[in-house]
Amino acid sequence: MKNIVILISGGGSNMAAIVRTAEREHWEQRLGARVAAVVSNRVDAKGLEFAKAQGIATQVLDHKAFPSREAFDQALGDAISRYDTPEQPALVVLAGFMRILTPAFVERFAGRLTNIHPSLLPAFTGLHTHQRAIDAGCKFAGVTVHLVTAELDHGPILDQAVVPVLPDDTADTLAARVLTQEHLIYPRAIARLLAV
Repeated sequence: MKNIVILISGGGSNMAAIVRTAEREHWEQRLGARVAAVVSNRVDAKGLEFAKAQGIATQVLDHKAFPSREAFDQALGDAISRYDTPEQPALVVLAGFMRILTPAFVERFAGRLTNIHPSLLPAFTGLHTHQRAIDAGCKFAGVTVHLVTAELDHGPILDQAVVPVLPDDTADTLAARVLTQEHLIYPRAIARLLAV
């Protein structure tokens, strides 16, 4: 069985979409994979409640309790590695995990670390992507699922979805439209990875 460990910092809507899709599409039977754990760097992350209600193991590692980014990433990596099996290393899914990871962490999980970013990468890496797309006069925006590399919001693209930018859009209305696509393409991209 391949374990999936999802990292969150907040509401966990993408995590919930992945969990629901895994159940609906019978990932355990079809792909030999299951969401084994949800880990947050924030004790107040609302997504933890959903994960617990689904019977998924949860853990909080408060990044503020660690003396350095490196120390936090080491502890986080060790927590994830508990879900590795002799046959399969765990797949690590960043789903609204609001931490920049150290190169050592990224290297430790290279090739099995995914992220979702609310823009059509390589455009608009970093924060405030929706407002930046509006300010730039973009006619389209979207979302990208990619493998994580040491460079922020880069790495091989696994899937993308495009949404129109409407004349009266605000960052919030555009974000809401993009989020509906996030919930579709992130589970799809993970299922494709698992099927390889």
